[in-house]
Amino acid sequence: MAEHDAILRPFTLKGVTFRNRVMSTAHAPAYGDNGMPGERYQAYHAEKAKGGIGLTIFGDTTTFTADAPAIEYNQLYAGTDAIIPHFQSFATRIHGHGAKLMCQLTHIGRKLPWYLDPWLAPIAPSRVREPFHRSYPKPMERFDFERVKRTYGEAARRCKEGGLDGCQVQGAFQNLVDSFWSPGTNKRNDAYGGSLENRTRFGLEILEEIRKQVGPDFIVGLRMSGDELLDGGLNYEDCLEIGRIYAESGMVDFFDIIGGAMWDSQGFHHSMATMALPGALYLGLASDFKAELGVPVFHGVRITDLATADRAVAEGHVDMVSMTRGHIADPHIVRKLTEGRPEDIRECVGATWCIDRLFRGGEALCIQNAATGRERSMPHVIAHSTGARRKVVVVGAGPGGLEAARVSAERGHAVVLFEKNECTGGQIITAAKGPKRESLAAIPRWLEGQARKAGADIRLGIEATAEMVLAEAPDIVVIATGGDPDPGPFAGRELAVTTWDILDGRVEPGESVLVYDEDGRQPAVSAAELLADRGAKVELATPDRHAAHDTGEVNFGRHMHGLYQAGVMLTTDMRLAQVYREGNRLIAVLRNVFTGEEEERAVDQVVGEHGTIPRDAIYHALVPTSRNLGEIDVETMAKGSPEPVFSNPDGAFMLYRVGDAVASRNIHAAIYDSLRLCKDL
Repeated sequence: MAEHDAILRPFTLKGVTFRNRVMSTAHAPAYGDNGMPGERYQAYHAEKAKGGIGLTIFGDTTTFTADAPAIEYNQLYAGTDAIIPHFQSFATRIHGHGAKLMCQLTHIGRKLPWYLDPWLAPIAPSRVREPFHRSYPKPMERFDFERVKRTYGEAARRCKEGGLDGCQVQGAFQNLVDSFWSPGTNKRNDAYGGSLENRTRFGLEILEEIRKQVGPDFIVGLRMSGDELLDGGLNYEDCLEIGRIYAESGMVDFFDIIGGAMWDSQGFHHSMATMALPGALYLGLASDFKAELGVPVFHGVRITDLATADRAVAEGHVDMVSMTRGHIADPHIVRKLTEGRPEDIRECVGATWCIDRLFRGGEALCIQNAATGRERSMPHVIAHSTGARRKVVVVGAGPGGLEAARVSAERGHAVVLFEKNECTGGQIITAAKGPKRESLAAIPRWLEGQARKAGADIRLGIEATAEMVLAEAPDIVVIATGGDPDPGPFAGRELAVTTWDILDGRVEPGESVLVYDEDGRQPAVSAAELLADRGAKVELATPDRHAAHDTGEVNFGRHMHGLYQAGVMLTTDMRLAQVYREGNRLIAVLRNVFTGEEEERAVDQVVGEHGTIPRDAIYHALVPTSRNLGEIDVETMAKGSPEPVFSNPDGAFMLYRVGDAVASRNIHAAIYDSLRLCKDL
């Protein structure tokens, strides 16, 4: 397409030609198999290669020495030649689809809990505690320098012998190399501390060892921040000068420039750039590096749309543009673009659930694409059914219902979807009304567009009844009616309102408001921030040890910033026991979860969040006439291919329910329910 010519042009670096300028930067999906990039890991990246990407870099925090183990986030370990055959099969697979492949190599330094196997002390330039992992590192000694340099070089050699197209040294996010650069973390008074020349010495020695082991022709890049945005850290001028030192060494073939320093919750929010932050917010940093240093520059932080990506290349800001989270949402971006189908691209909304899961010990999964990371069992492209055409009736047009309609229609079945509201989206529409969360609305917009394009008959403004469903003579019925807000178990709950009432604007904010959160996810903090923004005096209370307890680290930082900025008072370890009226005010009784002691708050309004209760009346009305009586085979459902259960031979149709119609969960759970249920219909 002419308007995207710039990103579709090839780019050649050191004899390696990338078929286009679109890439995926190194990130940690936590798909490692005992430290090796096994089948799941490779299939995840291969999907991007099949989808037309030019370069995919894998192995964020690929480690290579025992004091930087791969155990956290299920990383890769390149400290042994055993990884070479895995690299070789990986490279063969990616090259077979026309893309190029690189690996990032990292010594994580102090960013490691001391209590993980093999129980070795983290190392760093100096004894400066890292806030997130909470470890006190050991200052590096003479033998540590020699060992780390040697193992860096050996890991790079394994990349080359593994047939990769290059490797990248991690010099960002407060890992070992860049912790030497910053005066905030480097307090040494030897040859590796003090002046900028000394602080950059160790990184240069690492590159010298890498070049010694891989030679001058193998591509070696350096990832670094253009501004750490951190008090006492490296500012823009510092970073540019460091970049100049490394560029002039002649040992760096490209820079991969990001912004921020990922070392605490606020740093995560800025480095990973949630939907609350503007798009392409660090492109200017990358542009300056390219203009000043004369070395190819790669970049990608919250570049989610093709127009911005193309402009970044066309105007000469960068040489390669990364849409990493964009390819988590849709690994076929380039293929759809070149086929003239840009409207079919599922755009990343910046929910950052993929990263939030990692910091909670999970693997990277996309909030809206349940096939990502499950390529061996879940399809990104729905195959047309070769069997009989079925009649599928879906009730509810939230994410689960829309996915059921989309997948079933793309299978070639006749689909009717009933939705009682005048628009699709379900609870997402409510969530998107929270401060700086409007991007979520793109999820149902894409699902609806794809379902309609595939032929689904979506009937809005119609509240389905069991009789209406049966009148369609369905073969399969999917109940995706979602849930209603749970008012909570406390006495006087009829005097309170829900977060939905606030976010949807059904209830006007009071002047003084207690928001009570027993859920821990984003609805309560969103409602609290919205109330405060509209002038209310707000207290957020929770029985948990901190606010937003079940909100992942990246979004946690964003919400806490918003709450403090809005002046919301935070109260933890307190459970709402009772609400009663006294005159024209409400009295909320809070009980300490540890001591049982009670406190009272006199407020104008109490807002509660307790998750949802399944809206399942129509499901239960249909159970008696269904062939399976609503039953699923949980063993095969867990494996992704639910086998049919025929509990009632006289039944006329198969009946299923998905998403919050089953239990209070989230967008991904609803979409995954429907994908694995409908992909083989």
